Amino acid sequence: MTPSPAQLRLRDQPGKVARLDPARPLTIGRERNNRLCMPDQAGVSPHHAVVRHSSSHQSWVVCDWQSADGTFLQGDRLRQCRPLADGDEIRLGLSGPVLIFELTAPVPAAKPLVRAAAAPQPVAPVVSHLDIGGQQIALDQIRSATVQSLPRHPHIFSWWLLLCLGGLLLLPFPVLFWPLEVVALAGWILLGSRKEHTLTVVLRDGRAQRRSFANRLTALSHRNGIRKAIGQSLEA
Repeated sequence: MTPSPAQLRLRDQPGKVARLDPARPLTIGRERNNRLCMPDQAGVSPHHAVVRHSSSHQSWVVCDWQSADGTFLQGDRLRQCRPLADGDEIRLGLSGPVLIFELTAPVPAAKPLVRAAAAPQPVAPVVSHLDIGGQQIALDQIRSATVQSLPRHPHIFSWWLLLCLGGLLLLPFPVLFWPLEVVALAGWILLGSRKEHTLTVVLRDGRAQRRSFANRLTALSHRNGIRKAIGQSLEA
């Protein structure tokens, strides 16, 4: 089934529209690597939302993508990707710009939704990639994203036990024995609680890209953002 031609129109400036391409997700945000870059719009996050064509829904869908204040469809905050109907309003953030989704017939290219430049400048190439561990990965090449948490020092318990047993040699000298045991216990607690959280992105060709994080919540935030962008369930 051929996807219906569609576009997004800025409600406050109806002359500005962005055409939708079924083969390329339309990423929206302040960062320049978004296909729809909105650097001066209040309430818009660096990577805010994605509009793409879903083969499973057989329609266009909108997904929130790492936004700070949320993405709203017809006034309801998105918790997962939602199908779009002609005339639906997409609000970026609590008080950000509103984009109107419109089904259209094929027409000549309209004025792109970009900031007017003070002087003619070369047009930057349109991209739809993610930066993962220094590698630029196309959204349509990503199969899955997972986070694995492993101890940063997996053998710390063995070293702690060995140090405690060795410390028994100092048992006749309490002044040396007890400080050594306290230091060993503190070291075990401190180092044993540290974990490394690895974000693994598997590509459709079987290759995998990995990036490590010290904070699990940060790793999960990146994982969820990628899953939303490719239309994958957050509970998978």
